[in-house]
Amino acid sequence: MRLGLTLPQFGPFADPALVPTIAAEAEALGFESLWAGERVHAATSPIMPYPGGTMPEQFRRGLDPLLVLTLAANATTRPLLGTSTLSAPLHPPIHLARSLAGLDRLSRGRLIAGFGLSWSRDEYDAVAVPWRERGARLDETLDVLAALWAEDPVQHSGEFWTISPGQFQPKPAQQHVPIYLGGLSPAAFRRIGRRADGWLGMALPVEALRSALAGIDDQARAAGRGPIATALRINAAIQASPSADPGTGPVEQLVDYLHAVAELGISDAFVELQLTTSTPAELLDQAARIRDAFRP
Repeated sequence: MRLGLTLPQFGPFADPALVPTIAAEAEALGFESLWAGERVHAATSPIMPYPGGTMPEQFRRGLDPLLVLTLAANATTRPLLGTSTLSAPLHPPIHLARSLAGLDRLSRGRLIAGFGLSWSRDEYDAVAVPWRERGARLDETLDVLAALWAEDPVQHSGEFWTISPGQFQPKPAQQHVPIYLGGLSPAAFRRIGRRADGWLGMALPVEALRSALAGIDDQARAAGRGPIATALRINAAIQASPSADPGTGPVEQLVDYLHAVAELGISDAFVELQLTTSTPAELLDQAARIRDAFRP
């Protein structure tokens, strides 16, 4: 299993000058993938509550994920570069296709395009996209990306967007940019099974994770497709005392969890340290401890 790290982006780490340094240090430590997420709007009094409780204060200050990955692409040569997650329905897909194609070329084919729907209705209101259309818009976004990244002339005609025949250049460096999708609902699993190359998973107890992976594999087989890869996000909370929550506890417990999920056949896991550290030095120190302790 490859081990990755999220890039500096939120809270005290929302400084573009930090990204190249930490990305290069992460590569030197041996991290094999680097990831950026997205928060479009942090409402003071949200219409819908943050999943699991109160939204972390760090998310009230954040950098654009494609800016972060562009800086990381320039500073590194080997790690994969992924979005976990980019809220696809909040973006015009032709703009998304252009930005992602450019990022893939800049990184010489290292992009993983990871999409989700966002839990925040406030974000949809902020960009004037109807909440009830989010799933259909994600599906059509995938159609648009496939059309624009195929051979010219390109075109698309759908429920939400019409793109007349024309040229779309440059294409991504990869012949097929891997598309990963997030979600834990039955509808999400069906979409992943039908359309995705990978699942953007979250740190669940091992048996719950095993069950989720089996559910996705069932959907992929029903769609006549092969196994679906997984990139597992672990929002770490490093503390001295052990905990039953995956990712919460001492570094040694986190590494034990990494080894346990590797046994499930997961291809990638990446650790989010911005919610448990407050300085770049502390983040890199914790990252080094995790990387040194985890050897597949």
